[in-house]
Amino acid sequence: MQVILKHQEIHQKITRLAYQILEQCTDQEKIFIGGIQGNGMLLATYLKQVIDAHGTLNTQIFEIEINKDEPWANPIGLSIPESELKHGYIVLVDDVINSGKTMQYALIKFLQQATHAIKTLVLVDRQHRRYPIKADFVGLSLSTTLKNRVEVDLTSTSHFAYLI
Repeated sequence: MQVILKHQEIHQKITRLAYQILEQCTDQEKIFIGGIQGNGMLLATYLKQVIDAHGTLNTQIFEIEINKDEPWANPIGLSIPESELKHGYIVLVDDVINSGKTMQYALIKFLQQATHAIKTLVLVDRQHRRYPIKADFVGLSLSTTLKNRVEVDLTSTSHFAYLI
């Protein structure tokens, strides 16, 4: 197991990602940050804190409930009514993008209605795609072998990202 991001580095990347959102959304009154359950939601919460501290952009976070192993098995749930997202600027957030499966299925949920824009954000991009999805905002791009796995720990007091 190899540490690829330490606590301070993770928070520097989160800050940079939040600033990128602020820069790209200067013409928006409100954006919706949807965190995929687990680390995606924790990351969305940290992003909102930085955006709120450094800008005037109105942000609303919500959780995306999805079965990461079999996203087609159960309906995708949202912690806010879908009607609130109509014509909204949405940022989908997850900790790691590997094959793109989870992000792709989450994206399909939002393509079923009119939106202003949908962007994707990940802390670590492993660059092994089986699905046609790309991240618009990336904290760290990492070339790994197919056998490697990236684990991100945002639940303990010291946050780390590991290459396993």
